[in-house]
Amino acid sequence: MKKNVSRKLLVLISFLTFAVLQAQYTDDIPKNRPFFDKKTVSWGYYFGMNFYDFKISYDRPYEHIIQETNPGFQVGLVGNLNINPWVSIRSEPGVYFTNRRLIFRNLQTVRDSVRDITSNYVQVPLSLKLNTIRYGNIRPYITGGLIYAYNLNSWEDSTKDNSAGRFRMHSNVWMYEIGFGLEMYLFYFKFTPSIRGVFALQDELVRDNDPNSPWTNHIEYVKTRGVYISLTFE
Repeated sequence: MKKNVSRKLLVLISFLTFAVLQAQYTDDIPKNRPFFDKKTVSWGYYFGMNFYDFKISYDRPYEHIIQETNPGFQVGLVGNLNINPWVSIRSEPGVYFTNRRLIFRNLQTVRDSVRDITSNYVQVPLSLKLNTIRYGNIRPYITGGLIYAYNLNSWEDSTKDNSAGRFRMHSNVWMYEIGFGLEMYLFYFKFTPSIRGVFALQDELVRDNDPNSPWTNHIEYVKTRGVYISLTFE
């Protein structure tokens, strides 16, 4: 990941650590919504921001693509199925908006060297959520699972390629995610900030029509990866 993304992630981790320290981390205080987790099924929604880039592998021993990462935005719904007090199955379908820039250092002009890649992913994840015991009005958890993502701006079927200024990607992507969060039981609802990492499982690059293309002939694979934070309300 880029250094600026790492710094933002460090700030975010510090925020969550501060939240834990400031929370009422004791089991002696009155519990808000004490029967919330007795429900078999619960619903909610979330929104947040993301930082996506690519993991790029080359078939040559040097790297010549510079990446620039811009913050994106996501919004979606939450469905949670409680198996027992410590395990639940969860789905958080949503729409993720992100913008990435690739700069090809082997090309000279701005028209040839810069590719702005706007991706709008419709994501449908299925994850396993492992909870700790509830302490007062907070409960940490970890989560992981698979994601099916459809890229609405992939240009996979376009006949134009980088020679016409178009960087093409596959529309259908499988990813996996891992993360952790902190559930906070407030008086009217449960509020959960979380951090996730997401990693594509397959090559997303659609290669140019010319097999000797200066944009794609040296690339072995391109895979999405990212970090995002979500604020969930249930």
